[in-house]
Amino acid sequence: MGKNFVGSRPGFLLEWALPVLGVAVSLVAVFWLYRDLDPARFLATISTGEPAWLVVLAFTILLEQLTRGWKWRQILFDLKPVPTLRLFGAILAGYGVTVLIPLGVSPLVRSWLVARLEGLRMASVLMTTAIERFLDGIVFALIAGLVAFAGHIPEADGDVQTGLAIAGGLNLILFSGLLYVLFVGRAPLDRDSAWLSRSIDWLAGRFGGRFSGMRSAIRDGIIWPRGRSRQIGAILASVAMKLISATNLLWAGLAMGVVLNPMDYLFLMVFAGFAMVLARFIRVPGGYIIGAGFALNLLGVPTEQALAMILFTHFLSATLVVGLGLMFLWRSGIDIRALRDENFKERRS
Repeated sequence: MGKNFVGSRPGFLLEWALPVLGVAVSLVAVFWLYRDLDPARFLATISTGEPAWLVVLAFTILLEQLTRGWKWRQILFDLKPVPTLRLFGAILAGYGVTVLIPLGVSPLVRSWLVARLEGLRMASVLMTTAIERFLDGIVFALIAGLVAFAGHIPEADGDVQTGLAIAGGLNLILFSGLLYVLFVGRAPLDRDSAWLSRSIDWLAGRFGGRFSGMRSAIRDGIIWPRGRSRQIGAILASVAMKLISATNLLWAGLAMGVVLNPMDYLFLMVFAGFAMVLARFIRVPGGYIIGAGFALNLLGVPTEQALAMILFTHFLSATLVVGLGLMFLWRSGIDIRALRDENFKERRS
């Protein structure tokens, strides 16, 4: 029995201990950030919020994802011109499933949906989502650099400006490198003798007929728009997404009577973004709530108003994404259980 327990210890740590530790760290951080919160004032702040600005907030949350859909269309166009609204729905569905099942499956879900609805190979569509994500990472890194060197960074115990500059630089190197490796790795996929080609073919053989032709599907999905207007459009859409995202706390703040300098909203977007990435990496939930709360505290926003702004943004986003995403899944007419049974039959054959 002792031997079995020891043998299962790594699995136990990954499945239970680390998530529980992450939740504990998150709770400690939240309680520390909001230790001075006055519950009565907080409830009064929420009750006196201006609903019209929350409507604008809801619109911009959806506008950001619609812009992502249009950007994805530019990248997908040479593979197949898919309507923007269909891509928008698939993106919401992916995020919706991720909110309900927080395993980072959004790119897989939306790629599977688009491939299924448009008659494409999932591996091809998945490669385009990787390109889209890497482009976003590069743009985010450049905006982080702009905030670090040109924005008004609030003073704190640590050097926030240096931290943002380093994080932005590492982000730029990482995502530029990933994009470079992706496109450099496309060439060997044309050669049967290449190590990469043989490795993918071996994996495809191991997983059965459903994965036949996976190498060509991956190669076909590693694309960049041929048209100059679509190239520029994809880049500008990525920039527009970040600017739209930066306005989320602007509208939530206006609903609470909080107005900051324009560069402060970029600082909030960048700081909260890095906090979310770091929190996911170390398995701590609530990265956005913690990061945005700390940044608003640095900017001198009262605790009650800061928490109201964050909760309105976070929960309105989750509600819209889950609701509309699941509605798109229902409207798409795809029976997930039937697909699962189909896959099972293919594996048995």
